[in-house]
Amino acid sequence: MPAITDISNARILVSGANGFLASWIVGDLLRKGYSVRAAVREKAKGRNLLKMYEEYGRKLELSLVNDMNTEGAFDDAVKGVQGIIHTASPVHLDASHPKGKITMIDPAVNGQLAMLTSAMKHGSSVQRIIITSSCAAILDTVPDPTKDSATVSELNWNMRPVEQCEKLNSHATGLDMYSASKTLAEKAAWDFVDANKSTISWDLTMLNPPWIFGPVKHEVSSLASLNSSCKMWADAVLNGDLGGYPDPLHFPGHGWVDVRDVSEAHVRALTVPAAGGERIIVCAGAFVWQDFSVIFPVDSANALLPAPAMSLAKGTLGTVHRAITFDTAKERRILGIDYKTMTDSTQDILTDYVARGWC
Repeated sequence: MPAITDISNARILVSGANGFLASWIVGDLLRKGYSVRAAVREKAKGRNLLKMYEEYGRKLELSLVNDMNTEGAFDDAVKGVQGIIHTASPVHLDASHPKGKITMIDPAVNGQLAMLTSAMKHGSSVQRIIITSSCAAILDTVPDPTKDSATVSELNWNMRPVEQCEKLNSHATGLDMYSASKTLAEKAAWDFVDANKSTISWDLTMLNPPWIFGPVKHEVSSLASLNSSCKMWADAVLNGDLGGYPDPLHFPGHGWVDVRDVSEAHVRALTVPAAGGERIIVCAGAFVWQDFSVIFPVDSANALLPAPAMSLAKGTLGTVHRAITFDTAKERRILGIDYKTMTDSTQDILTDYVARGWC
C-alpha cells in the first residue's frame, strides 16, 4: 500500500493543527524534514504555531478552513500534499451535553467525510491519510469496573454509546456522545474507503489511542482551559476530584499514553507500508489515577525539579483493579513505539505545569 518515501520533498496537511496532539505532530514532522501545511479555523489560532516553529520558516504554512464539517472544506488544503493527518474532532466530556449530536457526533462524522471527499476529488498527490480515532471507538467501559476485566483488540467496536445516544438523544452523557462520535466517524471513514476503493489512489490508517496525557505545546492559559484529557488528569492527580466519584483515584481509568508517543506514531505511520489499511491501538498500558499520584508522594517532592508548590492528591494505597487492557501486538509489529514510562510522563507534566505557574 502507498507510503511516503521521499520525506524531504513531502508536504503533510495536519488538521486541527493548533490542538493538544496536533501541535506536537507538527513539530515532529518539521524535525523529520517534512514541510507542513497546518489547517486551522482562524488565522489567530495559527499564530502561536508559527511562532513556536519559526526556525523552520517556509517549511510551515497555514491553511484557513473556517468550517471543517462541510463538503469542500479541504478542497484547497489537500492540493499538493503527499500525506494527511486528520486530528480535528470535537471533544466535550461534560456530564451531559444537550447539543451533543450537533456539537460532537455530526461534526466528527462530517469532518472526516469532508476530508476524505476533498482528498478523493482534489488530492491527486496524496499517498496516505492518517486519522486520529480513539480507543473510545473500541471499548469504553465494562459492566462492573470494580470487578470485571476486559482485554480488547482492534477487532472490537464500541457500540454501546451509539445505542445509548440513539435511545436517550440529548440526555445521553457527554462521554457517551464523544464515544459514539468516534465510533460512528471511524466506521464512516472505513465505509467511504470501501465504497470508493476503485477511485482513490491513497490508503487510510486509523490510529486509536486511549486517554492522552502529557506536557502541552499549544496555546493554553490555565489548568481550567486545558483540553479534556489533560484537565481530567489535573483534576484527578492534583485535586483528587473526578466529579463526585467516591474514590476517584481508584476509579479504573481505561488506558493511557503520552502525547509525544501518539505524535511519533502518526509520523511513523506515514512511511511504514504495513500501516496502510490498518486500525492500530496506540496505548502505553492500563491505569488507575492513583498510579500517577503515588509517583511523587509528598515526602519525596524534591525528586521533581522544580518541585510543585502544591501536594499531589493521595488515595488509598493497596491493590487496585485495572479493568481494561488493550492488546497492542499490532502496534508493536508495525510501528514499534518505545513508550514513555508513567514516571517520565508524570515528571514532564508536572515540570511543565510548575513552569507555567499552575501548580
